[in-house]
Amino acid sequence: MSMNRRGGLLLAMLAIVVLLLSACTAPVAAPAAPAGGESGGEAAVADKVLRINLGTFPDMLDPQKSSFVNEIANLKLVYEGLTRQDGELATVPAAAESWAYNDDATQLTFTLRNGLLYSDGTPLNAERFAYSIRRNIDPATAGEYAAITDEILGAPEWRGCGEDAAACEAAKAQVMESVKASHADGAACTGYDDVECNTLTLTFSRPAPYFHVVASLWVTFPAKEELITAGGENWWLDAANHIGNGPFVMDILEQGVRAFYKPNANYWGEVPKVSIDFAFITDSAVAFEAYKNNEFDIVGLAAEDLEVVQADPQLSQEANIYPGSCTFAVMFHQLKEPFTDQKVREAFAYALDREAWVKDVLRGLGSPTLTWIPPGYPGYDAEENRWGFDPEAAKLAIAESSYGSVENLPAITATFSDTPRNRTRWEWLAAKWKEVLGVDIALDPVESTTFTALTKDINTAPQMFILGWCADYPDQQNWLSVYWKTGAFGERIGYSNPDLDALLEKADVELDPVTRAQLYADAQRLLTDGAPVAFMWNNVNAYLVKPWVSGIIKTPQDSGWPGDIAPWTIDIDTAAQAAAQ
Repeated sequence: MSMNRRGGLLLAMLAIVVLLLSACTAPVAAPAAPAGGESGGEAAVADKVLRINLGTFPDMLDPQKSSFVNEIANLKLVYEGLTRQDGELATVPAAAESWAYNDDATQLTFTLRNGLLYSDGTPLNAERFAYSIRRNIDPATAGEYAAITDEILGAPEWRGCGEDAAACEAAKAQVMESVKASHADGAACTGYDDVECNTLTLTFSRPAPYFHVVASLWVTFPAKEELITAGGENWWLDAANHIGNGPFVMDILEQGVRAFYKPNANYWGEVPKVSIDFAFITDSAVAFEAYKNNEFDIVGLAAEDLEVVQADPQLSQEANIYPGSCTFAVMFHQLKEPFTDQKVREAFAYALDREAWVKDVLRGLGSPTLTWIPPGYPGYDAEENRWGFDPEAAKLAIAESSYGSVENLPAITATFSDTPRNRTRWEWLAAKWKEVLGVDIALDPVESTTFTALTKDINTAPQMFILGWCADYPDQQNWLSVYWKTGAFGERIGYSNPDLDALLEKADVELDPVTRAQLYADAQRLLTDGAPVAFMWNNVNAYLVKPWVSGIIKTPQDSGWPGDIAPWTIDIDTAAQAAAQ
């Protein structure tokens, strides 16, 4: 998932098959709310509000179009997939109580829980999930994660049918059959109000024994078709349109300012104990001061504030620093000069002092990296050492490029989200590149939500910028196939490598775990061969959390805020909170 935003434990295909065999009898992920307890639950949380600064306001809150950390953090409160991840990042039942594959894993059937409701009390059935998955595939949606469901028979053909109307209709018809809602006995569903419509069957073009994990992602979240249709392109900007099936209800959405969530009394699982109030302050210095003034309960801990926090007896106890799941890189647009030339990309990668960046700028909140998959995740390559900091190699690469010298390079502009601290960070980077290469970098700060939108489109993506990718689920496929296959996220910077595509196609369907791992390892080395980006650093999760907040379950994938994997476990000691005001 893109950073600025997004599984199950897929250590290898063998492990996937084990999960596959045990999934149907997996225990319920969270206890159901007691009957008749809805009103009491709402009253109990009226005075418990968890106040979080989430940073940048989402560019998009449409489940089938979103991809960034901050977008997913909001969507996960309102909606829930067929499956979800628990605190160990294993895939467990969510809206579906069970799932089963056929013998060759070319078909997957989900059985929904009985009596599922939306937050407004209307029924939620399998037809709703079928609509969401088809909408993700539909080329008219043009979703950021559309390719994640390409295993479905007919999906890539529909997505890529272009202007060929006949091909589009044929592929769409195939997808309508491949994503099928029905009654348990196979009888056809009669619509969204059909409460007996509890079975969703997905048919694949190839074995996909990992797809129950994909079913946890936001692209399957069942937003209501009628609200999307009535609301138009920006339907998601109205809180009233977010009628979901997740643990919370969106009560307020103030664009650029605030999002407020109340517990959903109709959630099938444990009703949360707190309401959640997201603020969108992009300047971490301002958020830090507000936190110290007890205006927030959770904020991100910025590197610039680390020394102050460590020196303070109280704040140091409130710091939560633990391994993360993100890799950040300097992105070079492959279709914009001078980064069309691999030698120029190599030069900028060689001139990047990652150790100094982590030490001087991040204050140790991260670790340098020369590879894409981070430590602790399947596929991490500890042996990769290409394109590391080497000033002489950087100068030589420029000399060997088609430009021959720095003086012949076209103007280079670095674009970034505009905050005072980001300006300082980019000034540091520009000075280092000037020092090593003698190149002048023009700085282009833009408003934060605008920056997010720019980076999503190949036509608007800047010449050079920094972006990260955070794990949706711990598997090589999520890092390599989901991001770097032609037409996926790498396309934002014009990246396409048919040789890499072919290798990833083999890896994605390989059932032998050893062979599969080797194919992905080969693919990652091939990716790095071309220096498409300058891999830069791996994050740590770093947050400040007030002592009156309890019940947070932390995972490496806490890219939005700590505890969002199971927010219903979080509680607040309101007496301690009030005493601090």
